[in-house]
Amino acid sequence: MKKILFCFLGAAVLWSCNNAKVEATSTAATDSTATSTVDLPYKASYSSNWSTNVSDADLKMVLTTYKDWADGNMSGLANALGDSVAVDFNTGDRFNGTKADLMKVWGKLRDSLSSVAIDMEGWQKMYSTDKKDGFIVTWYKETDTYKMGKVDSAYYHDINQVKNGKISWYSQYKRPAK
Repeated sequence: MKKILFCFLGAAVLWSCNNAKVEATSTAATDSTATSTVDLPYKASYSSNWSTNVSDADLKMVLTTYKDWADGNMSGLANALGDSVAVDFNTGDRFNGTKADLMKVWGKLRDSLSSVAIDMEGWQKMYSTDKKDGFIVTWYKETDTYKMGKVDSAYYHDINQVKNGKISWYSQYKRPAK
């Protein structure tokens, strides 16, 4: 009987030591500092040092621009832009110019729509600690109804760069919802 009890005790000790190793391994795998020593296949060309240190006021300003677009409030949208702005459109085209010139382009597009519905699925505040740049990244579904009756919907992923409380760069990626 003593031999059986001794075997169970020995097995319990070995089993508990094995569990400690598993816990230590899983803890190390989820520790964010563990990835800093990983030999990654790429080095970020812009930055890999990010925090969420972007003001809630900047987040509200960016999200309000989507509401302004949906409501057709083009002057509200224009107020959120810097005097000069760069835009990378989802078509591959690029704009780099004044706010007034961009609003002419966007105004024509918005005038062709009778309604816009936006389902904002999520957003993330991102601050590049080494470059000192703030971004608001958004994910949403937009359904556009054209004045001629056509309805088009797509999923979007946008990057809004914010400098001094204004959007200075905007980049959009699109996936049709069909």
